[in-house]
Amino acid sequence: MTTPDQLRIPPQSLEAEQALIGAILTNNRAMEKVIEFLKPEHFANTAHRKIFAACQTLLGKGRLADPITLKEYFSNDGNLEEVGGQDYIFKLANASTTIINAGDYGRQIFDRYLRRQLISLGTEIVNDAFEINLEKDSSQQIENAEKMLYELANEGELEKGPAPFSIGLKQAVESAEKAMRNPRGISGISTGLLDIDKLMGGLHNSDLLILAGRPGMGKTALATCIGFNVARKMQAENKKSDTKQGVAFFSLEMSSEQLASRILSTYTHIEGQLMRTGKLTGEQFDEIAGALSMLTTLPLYIDDTPGITVNTIKNRARRLKRDKEKGLGLIIIDYLQLITGTSHTENRVQELSEITRALKIMAKELDVPVLVLSQLSRLVEQRDNKRPQLSDLRESGSIEQDADIVMFVYRESYYLKNEEPIQRPKETQEAFQKRILEWEQKKIDLEKQAQVLISKQRHGPTGNIDLFYDGRYTEFGNLEKENK
Repeated sequence: MTTPDQLRIPPQSLEAEQALIGAILTNNRAMEKVIEFLKPEHFANTAHRKIFAACQTLLGKGRLADPITLKEYFSNDGNLEEVGGQDYIFKLANASTTIINAGDYGRQIFDRYLRRQLISLGTEIVNDAFEINLEKDSSQQIENAEKMLYELANEGELEKGPAPFSIGLKQAVESAEKAMRNPRGISGISTGLLDIDKLMGGLHNSDLLILAGRPGMGKTALATCIGFNVARKMQAENKKSDTKQGVAFFSLEMSSEQLASRILSTYTHIEGQLMRTGKLTGEQFDEIAGALSMLTTLPLYIDDTPGITVNTIKNRARRLKRDKEKGLGLIIIDYLQLITGTSHTENRVQELSEITRALKIMAKELDVPVLVLSQLSRLVEQRDNKRPQLSDLRESGSIEQDADIVMFVYRESYYLKNEEPIQRPKETQEAFQKRILEWEQKKIDLEKQAQVLISKQRHGPTGNIDLFYDGRYTEFGNLEKENK
């Protein structure tokens, strides 16, 4: 049997609630101290909740909120007795504190509310854990608990709202100074590809970047190259800093083993086909084994869960961000159309729109760049000019709208190999052979070239960038450097 001493009353401060409402009733300017973070539902006492909401309503209409207007307000609704009657409203006003203390009392009320929410959340987690639900396994329950905790933590961040222009100005100057100090003149995270860095200034925190292309163009190879380059840079910086950073790669199409094989191939210049078929020489195998010492400690974290939801991606990214031993500096997702939405709508366009908005919000919340791969529609294949454009983004115009940067990967050689000349009517054999030779030479010239077309950049210019590409090692690099 539970004794009165064992009863645990949820955290609350009725005195603070009374003092705050009293301050508002005697000086309506007290509301300005708490209006940005305090809501009626944050009050533990039902009467106080209703009185605070009524004060908000009256002040919102430009009216005075005092015992007289509140009495009239509640009398008209027939709810005067529910808030303690006229005498209680006047008692609150007479027990008022000064406007100076209003903010402190508001924060105390909010703190008690968060504590009550934590207790409720903990109870819900315990009850869910006891219930065996075939449609929601334990890992999904953990993800849901993390999501609710994160949302509660965000609700608890009181210092939000408009900031002085001086803060943004200081950050802009610091960014410019960082770019000046950088030998490459960039303020963001280097992709390791010089011309991309030059045009974009690197990868910037809170940006949503879309990398799109048709199948076979090398989207995954380019994203893997960027992820690997960034992870190597972070690996070196983590040794000199207490703040760790890493790259989270959500691979919805390829397994972690396949991605690791690609990185091994790029790093060692040993063809992936040789590794897959076991046709390695002893020297090549020793070279792969030697690469493990560097690659094993690479801060690159691959999640190859298929059909993952956007909420799960956010939860796992938050977990990495909070982990002081790992950290998070870049998110890569391969690819957009394989992400499962949360709305369960049959309208795929609407679902993708919700996903891209959620990804942009995630980039801003976690303050990291988010690079998302995307498929292009088949309309590209039906044009004579197969260079992709913004209208080719598949299934959703919101991709272009939500993205800070949209870029396409394009390899002309991919299409050229299927365009072998056919002898024209009345064309001489000599002329035909000349065209064949020109086609073969063009194939050779373009075989190791690729382009990244930056078609939208919210913060800078657009343009086309030539890159080196070697399909044997799924490798992208700086064109000028590789051709020297």
